Amino acid sequence: MAKILCTGIATLDIINEVQDYPDEDDEIRILTQEKRRGGNATNTAVVLSQLGHQCSWAGTLVNEIDSQTILSDLQHYRINYDYCQFLEQGKIPTSYITFSQDSGSRTICHYRDLPEYSFEAFKKINLHQFDWFHFEGRNVSQTQQMMHWCKQQCPDTPISVEIEKPRELIADLFESADIILFSKQYALSQAKTSAKAFCQYISSQYPDKKIICAWGDSGAGAAFKQQYCWQAAQKIKAVDTLAAGDVFNAAIIAQLLQQSQLKKCLKYACWLAAEKCTKKGIADLFQEK
Repeated sequence: MAKILCTGIATLDIINEVQDYPDEDDEIRILTQEKRRGGNATNTAVVLSQLGHQCSWAGTLVNEIDSQTILSDLQHYRINYDYCQFLEQGKIPTSYITFSQDSGSRTICHYRDLPEYSFEAFKKINLHQFDWFHFEGRNVSQTQQMMHWCKQQCPDTPISVEIEKPRELIADLFESADIILFSKQYALSQAKTSAKAFCQYISSQYPDKKIICAWGDSGAGAAFKQQYCWQAAQKIKAVDTLAAGDVFNAAIIAQLLQQSQLKKCLKYACWLAAEKCTKKGIADLFQEK
């Protein structure tokens, strides 16, 4: 069991399930509605907890009723949130998700009115207790300082960062990371049309970092010291793709903690992400469907 600190956001997800995605100006009936705790960093922590690790989450919350949904779920999965900033004003970031029953796809509209987690709050954490630091690639200037601080204080502790969206100056987060987990969305934004082309391009600039890129339902690629490997995804009927990327990232971290080779990491992560897509949510991920 490793002690892992995940830094990023938590959200309230309001999921509206429809038969198929509506056209503009359509009026359709919602089949079911569900509220879940979401957010990339907390999702990753919840999966890692189910894989047997002891996780802490650092982020911001506000003292309002929707925070209870998030805190109750974190408590259920034994996620420590002692390092959170609790604010008096603002609104829990909320994702309004339209989920298509026919395709298994999801479309997200996100609203936030809450400051991001600050470096000043992060500096108060005793970093020496942790075996791994994982960051969500957002809030770039503050996150860069956090990652640099981790590297200064605990130079031998691995640092992973998830790069999902092409945010301004997001590449500033690459330097302090040991493992960079990229999305297909980010790779395409860099004019790379395959995982191989993207991984080899990034690896040529950062040969000593483990570069991993999930490529949706095709599979995932990885490069280290400019050596590339690929793992095809298994074919499934998707029931719910929401948080599949977070499950993939958690699986990669768990395998790297076991000192697994990159090919084995990819194989396990692709399998677990596919398994997740065959059931709703990430609650009780390893129970029978």
